[in-house]
Amino acid sequence: MLPVTTALIAANVAMFFLQSAAPGLVFPLALWPLTGAPAGEDAGFGLWQLVTYGFLHGNVLHLAFNMFALYMFGGAVERVFGGRRYLTYYLVCMVSAAVTQLGFAALTGSFYPTVGASGGVFGLLLAYAIYFPHSRVMLLFPPIPMPARMFVVVYAALELYLGVTGTQEGVAHFAHLGGMIGGFALLRYWRGVSNLRPRPTVYKTFLYQRGVLLIKNLQRLPISKSASSSHSYGTVNPAKAHWTESGVGCISGSS
Repeated sequence: MLPVTTALIAANVAMFFLQSAAPGLVFPLALWPLTGAPAGEDAGFGLWQLVTYGFLHGNVLHLAFNMFALYMFGGAVERVFGGRRYLTYYLVCMVSAAVTQLGFAALTGSFYPTVGASGGVFGLLLAYAIYFPHSRVMLLFPPIPMPARMFVVVYAALELYLGVTGTQEGVAHFAHLGGMIGGFALLRYWRGVSNLRPRPTVYKTFLYQRGVLLIKNLQRLPISKSASSSHSYGTVNPAKAHWTESGVGCISGSS
């Protein structure tokens, strides 16, 4: 398993044990709505909660599902992005999910805390479907295998339906969708920035590097002074041939 994914799973598990040992830690770190707390509630929104809520979980099953998904999809996405960009993507998805949940809470007037890494996990699921669209993913209930691209579309539609109808209460469905939206927006931004940078193609870079090495090696070839023609070159002694570190032959000959 790759380092950033391993660190994220370890951090979530450690925080779960910490919140179990000190339950009062949940109140300042969970994501609370922007509206004022009802009478008798000693809780409120803090800017740090946009990130800290994603490392808290309601119970062991909640933690297990999220960490299993992080293990399944996170490693593949980290290989594509690299550690630094992968961590940035994950955190942006978490913050986007939190902002979406805050907007939903403000519209509905509900006041309850939100915890869980689901926003970041759903962002990873979207990235996995984009970079591995034909990879087979199986639902747990029901166990139906399908391509990752179709899986994301079905799951997003289900989350939207459950969020609008309120069928499954106690689950932040719009936060899940917000994680996907934030991930998609960041991927589009990265792609746009990448397209604005005029970079040589891999093939042109390869030809340029080989051309430079060829010129350097030709300059090392000695010219025979005793040859009758001014255009004849020295003979090559195979015993004195050697190789450079780049794998390009560098010949030292004798006249």
